[in-house]
Amino acid sequence: MSNVGVPRRLSYAWFAAVVAVYMAIILLGGKLAQAVFDSGDGYTTARDVVVNMWVPLGAALLFTYGVIAWLGWTRPVLHEEKRTQGWVRAVPIILAVCILLAIDYAGLLDKGLWFVFALFVGTQLVGWGEEGMFRGIGVVVLRQHGLTEGKVALWSSLVFGAVHIGNALGSGGAKAIPQAIIVSFAGYFFYLTRRASGTNAVNSVLHGLFDFSILSGTAIVVDQAGYPGVVAAILAYVVIAGLVVVRRGRIEPTAGPIQEEQVR
Repeated sequence: MSNVGVPRRLSYAWFAAVVAVYMAIILLGGKLAQAVFDSGDGYTTARDVVVNMWVPLGAALLFTYGVIAWLGWTRPVLHEEKRTQGWVRAVPIILAVCILLAIDYAGLLDKGLWFVFALFVGTQLVGWGEEGMFRGIGVVVLRQHGLTEGKVALWSSLVFGAVHIGNALGSGGAKAIPQAIIVSFAGYFFYLTRRASGTNAVNSVLHGLFDFSILSGTAIVVDQAGYPGVVAAILAYVVIAGLVVVRRGRIEPTAGPIQEEQVR
């Protein structure tokens, strides 16, 4: 009996393996690209961006959507049927406003159009790759295993934060845990964006633009603490977190508390 066209199931163990391969492609692919093309490890030039971002992140993106296609999950990954109440659209709107405030326009103008284009493409590779993996494959896996939507939001966000610990350890060990917590919150905001918009595309684009806005300053001035645009990024977290806390009982389309929705 043929199973062609029938979506496959993915165990937690296999999902962990897929994530591990995804991270290995980025980390090892980045090192290999630097060695082959004799590039630095930063993003201060267009060439560095192409080598350090386009090559490993492009490979990781192809892997992610290759897995999605093999699983037969293109529709559930890209299309979101579990919508939220209308007010949740405020989450992507706040993100978009803070992105516009955080972009270092003057610094980008000084770097030139090729650098801007290279950085934009590189950060979109981040956005589409990570959202495809964690808000796409991750969300579908958790739903397949029968988790309530509250737990899907929680665990997909925690996994997203946990995989960033390795990056933080490589650049400053003491900051690893706080960074993972912050990234987990970002994951939850992108999860809400997915559900509010009805597609994984909006959170993918916004994720990329959020990284673009931060890197537009930090890749140029190098020292993140000296980049004022970081304030806008922090503001996005604070405003969205406050809004979600106040309205947490009105996320689900039933208008009842999310806890009641989960126990039915």
